[in-house]
Amino acid sequence: MSRRPFAAVLAANTVSIAGSSLTLIGVPWFVLQTTGSAGRAGFVAFCATLPVIVAALVGGPVIDRIGRRRVSAASDVICALSVGAIPLLHYAGVLEFWMLCALMAVGGLVHTPGLTARGVLLPDLAEHAGTTVTRAASLYDAVSRGARMIGAALAGVLIAASGAEPALMLDSATFAVSALLVTVFLRGVPAAEPQRTAGKISFAGYRAELAEGWTFLTRSRLLTGITVMVMMTNGLDQGWSAVLLPVHGREDLGGTTALGLLVSVFGGFALLGALLYGMWGERFSRRAVYTTAFLLCGAPRYAVAAFTGTPLPLALTMALSGLGAGMLNPILTTVIYERVPDELRSRVSGVTTAGCELTMPLGGLAAGLLVDGFGATRALLLFGGVYLLTTLAPLVLPAWRTMERTPEPAGSPGVPADVSRTEPAPPGSAHAAPAPRPSAN
Repeated sequence: MSRRPFAAVLAANTVSIAGSSLTLIGVPWFVLQTTGSAGRAGFVAFCATLPVIVAALVGGPVIDRIGRRRVSAASDVICALSVGAIPLLHYAGVLEFWMLCALMAVGGLVHTPGLTARGVLLPDLAEHAGTTVTRAASLYDAVSRGARMIGAALAGVLIAASGAEPALMLDSATFAVSALLVTVFLRGVPAAEPQRTAGKISFAGYRAELAEGWTFLTRSRLLTGITVMVMMTNGLDQGWSAVLLPVHGREDLGGTTALGLLVSVFGGFALLGALLYGMWGERFSRRAVYTTAFLLCGAPRYAVAAFTGTPLPLALTMALSGLGAGMLNPILTTVIYERVPDELRSRVSGVTTAGCELTMPLGGLAAGLLVDGFGATRALLLFGGVYLLTTLAPLVLPAWRTMERTPEPAGSPGVPADVSRTEPAPPGSAHAAPAPRPSAN
């Protein structure tokens, strides 16, 4: 047994996600400062997230053939180049709005396959490290949340002191470090190398493998229900992080320092939530914890931001929301790993990730247009109302009751053993082998 590969993936995620938090705050702020338009900020978010769907949908079959280690490293290198080009072009005085959109689109296209490639390794790395998938998933998510907390705090201070450009340069460097860690420390891990059983690359083979992932998804009511639910909330969260929160920060909260503090508070309490669930979560009903956590992390943020103009009430709400959000991914990750066989993880993850991120391009775009057309308050209330209705689904739909059941071992490839029974299998959390991973921030 060796914990080094698992530790390397955790370290790579830490530096990469901390850097991404710089961009999460830096790019919307850069657009708002240079153009003054929430609509343009929403359009940049649209350009950044639309390619994610394409990458997630077709990336699963490619990841296994190229190798999870190589895909992860290549993804980080390309992201480093695309993010780093933004401030360099701006300093040179040649950055046009279309260039910014194109560079963000390139980053969106390659970032998700890298996350997926690392995520699908989690069960194998947990086994090598001598721990359970549930504890490994909780630690994996906790590290991600902690990295977001650190990155957001750093972004707030750095942007306030020096502008958005240094923050983007630092993000570029973190991608390079992540690529180096994965390249060096995952070498020799069998599950990280190309899967020789995957066969030759062909359009027909792609179509067949994607169809396997789609069949696995649609034959399960719970799997489909979770994917649709997270698809809705991810779109709303994208509108929040890319437009609504930055606009609220600029107009009412005093700038990027308060904005970074709020995102850090959310990330810190999400880290706490993930750790608490890892220690004691298995004692409680998954459905009850999942439903309560989603109700906490969703609509309250929007309502408080709509009715208050000072940081403290929203900070307290973000703390409570983060606590709930931190418990979601360990639940979803565990559920999908219990049900999806190893040979299907990449392709099932690709389909679920594409489904869960389907509304993200529209979320940022809609938020920007609503703010420009009707004002930030009405946009916040509309998004919060839709969020509340969406998170009531586990309370009213019977398929969610099967979240508690541990399935029998998978039967045939592509279809779990219990998939044809009443209310069958669910996924995990969207961004890796886990399925619908909520993007709340």
